Amino acid sequence: MEWFEALVLGLLQGLTEYLPVSSSGHLAIGSALFGISGEANLQFTIIVHVATVFSTLVILWKEISWIFKGLFKFQMNSETRYFLNIVISMIPVGIVGVFFKDTVEDVFSSGLVTVGIMLLVTAALLTFSYFAKPRIKETISLRDAFIIGLAQACAVMPGLSRSGSTIATGLLLGNKKELMAQFSFLMVIPPILGEALLDVMKLISGNSESVTAGGEISAMALIIGFLAAFISGCLACKWMINIVKKGKLIYFAIYCVIAGLVTLFLL
Repeated sequence: MEWFEALVLGLLQGLTEYLPVSSSGHLAIGSALFGISGEANLQFTIIVHVATVFSTLVILWKEISWIFKGLFKFQMNSETRYFLNIVISMIPVGIVGVFFKDTVEDVFSSGLVTVGIMLLVTAALLTFSYFAKPRIKETISLRDAFIIGLAQACAVMPGLSRSGSTIATGLLLGNKKELMAQFSFLMVIPPILGEALLDVMKLISGNSESVTAGGEISAMALIIGFLAAFISGCLACKWMINIVKKGKLIYFAIYCVIAGLVTLFLL
């Protein structure tokens, strides 16, 4: 992997992790265009995912510290309830990761057709959430957190946006726009870190053909990719929160339709 490829893919990951257009889908498309696969692709994926987690910690540090300060009061308060919502939302994706890991890996290796189809599904979700007018709720309930978690579990499909799925589902359930972007980005931190840990274990074991099929990646490319993903992730995270508050998700639906059709018919 050349440094400019790492720069492009890092920027792509950082932006699309938060914008509702699927980071996994765009990373798969970018890697295919650059001809990157195997161990190099896995190493790079781990690095840029960790970078986007760091960008979330930076942008939402005030909210994260608020949660932990409340937790250490050891009483049932709004912070504890918020934390429980995040834990509940993790259950579906945890089940998928533990029991359906091989199936998910098979889907990721199925080519760009799946990516194109899932981009169109993302567009449909965003469109429904834009035009739906449910009764607005003041807080996210445990039931809603679990349903949003189901949407996150489905978003392991390449091309189905994690932020788009969770935010759209939350909006369809009637949760406030200003709450959903923040909750969507906070709930994704543990799964991304868990996914990165599993990838590191796979990389160390070297048992997978997909790991050993490729070459190594230079330290410079990893650093450039990390910085690109971190900086663009910070910008995209802050930008996306404002976009959701203003209810402008329909523009991303249009983009996903175009990207999905291009992927299906031109790539």
